[in-house]
Amino acid sequence: MSRRVVLIRAVNVGGAKLPMAELREIAESLGAADVSTYIASGNLICTPPVDTDAFDRALEKAIEDRFGYFREVVSRSADDLRRALDAHPFEVVEARFSYVYALTGIPLPEAVEAFESHGWEHEDVKVIGQDLHIRYREGAAQSKLTAPRIAKMLGVQGTGRNLTTVKKLIELAQ
Repeated sequence: MSRRVVLIRAVNVGGAKLPMAELREIAESLGAADVSTYIASGNLICTPPVDTDAFDRALEKAIEDRFGYFREVVSRSADDLRRALDAHPFEVVEARFSYVYALTGIPLPEAVEAFESHGWEHEDVKVIGQDLHIRYREGAAQSKLTAPRIAKMLGVQGTGRNLTTVKKLIELAQ
């Protein structure tokens, strides 16, 4: 099994505290090796012991059991993230305003069409496979493109990282 980047949605914001030391401890208790974290926003790099989907689901359950809240876990290989980075369809003016939003599955084509044609005021969006690409023209702070809205419109959850973070995660996972 190769190293994976494990992304946990919406931790250390809005009261959902997840100390990175405890995340590393949980991952190790589930049998992961070569465990590390990057910044305190739910980025885990490890070699899972089993099927990646089974590890992701076990990590979700372990976090819920320990901390009392559920958060989706999405994992990608370094190659998956590299392909997503290479496929980013928008001009990158500032890497911190451009995101890869890793989805928990592939949205239905009609949901993608409705989402992409919505007419977002301050964002450019494009779904490619299991990834939503976003460019926030004026930064994410003013955006009405929220995680609940993305999940509702696309029918799948996900979690986003800006391109600076994606590049660093690729580097750490290789």
